[in-house]
Amino acid sequence: MIHAIDMHCDTIMKGIFSEMMGEGPADLMKMPGMVDFERLIRGNAMAQFFAVFLPSPEGWKRRGLEMDDWTYIEKGTEIFNRSVAAHSDIVAPARNADDIRRNWLNGKLSAVLTMEDGRAVEGKLENLKKLYDDGYRALSIIWNNENCFAYPNAWEEADMMKGLKPFGKEAVQYMQELGILVDTSHLNFGGFDDLCDILTKPFVATHSNAMALSPHKRNLDDSRLKKLAAKGGCTGLNFGPEFLNEDTYGPDKTTADKNSTAARLAQHARHIANVAGVDTVAIGTDFDGIGGNLEIPSCDKMYILEAALKKEGFTEAEIDKIGYRNVLRVMDEAVK
Repeated sequence: MIHAIDMHCDTIMKGIFSEMMGEGPADLMKMPGMVDFERLIRGNAMAQFFAVFLPSPEGWKRRGLEMDDWTYIEKGTEIFNRSVAAHSDIVAPARNADDIRRNWLNGKLSAVLTMEDGRAVEGKLENLKKLYDDGYRALSIIWNNENCFAYPNAWEEADMMKGLKPFGKEAVQYMQELGILVDTSHLNFGGFDDLCDILTKPFVATHSNAMALSPHKRNLDDSRLKKLAAKGGCTGLNFGPEFLNEDTYGPDKTTADKNSTAARLAQHARHIANVAGVDTVAIGTDFDGIGGNLEIPSCDKMYILEAALKKEGFTEAEIDKIGYRNVLRVMDEAVK
């Protein structure tokens, strides 16, 4: 069975919202969505990156909630730490690749704390150091809104080519020095290209697919896949249908194909491997942040992806790379 390291899920966000709605303390051991410790272990997962995703102000308003970013981050960190400590017999925190290997040898699932959207850094390097000290080991430097780092993906070509801001250039170098993995998912192409020029260690797109198969601007085109490979990085297959299918959203289109199939995921894996090498393919489900008709609806069903990859012609050794080895290699080089 595939031993997956999933580079992205939004499960902690679900826990924060449930606590804010008065539903009691959230426990990552058993959650109502797509990911929890129980199902990860049942699915023979090696490690899960748990992102603390910062919702937009509009997202807060839709839920009738309000909280400042750092209070929200502290609550997410608390849920992560509390859940891992409560179930230390079966799960352990991991801050680097060696931790993941050690936990696996000890029969434990690894939980890696990450963040999606660097807006709370607020242009201050000391806030990056705080995140590192609190255990965060990967940061999606941007989501879908401009922040102190950069500009997000966009439909207009001019907006897609805006580069990193001056602070962003300084910050990603500091992240590399600290050992926080730089994540480009949601970043525009200009910012991506700047990362290629600035960083000397590998970086990742934790949950982005191939633009050649699905034209959503969140995906990577072939030239960026090749650049990512040249830097030694990898991209995580996103299970969201809008990032898989040719029929997706656009500037004049508000509907998209809602079906996410394992066969389509395997096709993206094959395209990325053909363009940039199999060492560039990983897993980044985006579970608890996506919807639609998902053939793989939760983290305990990764055997469905494994079967599809085999059918697509990937060997056992290549599936091991996609499942976990590529992520461990990147972490060895870029995460402390």
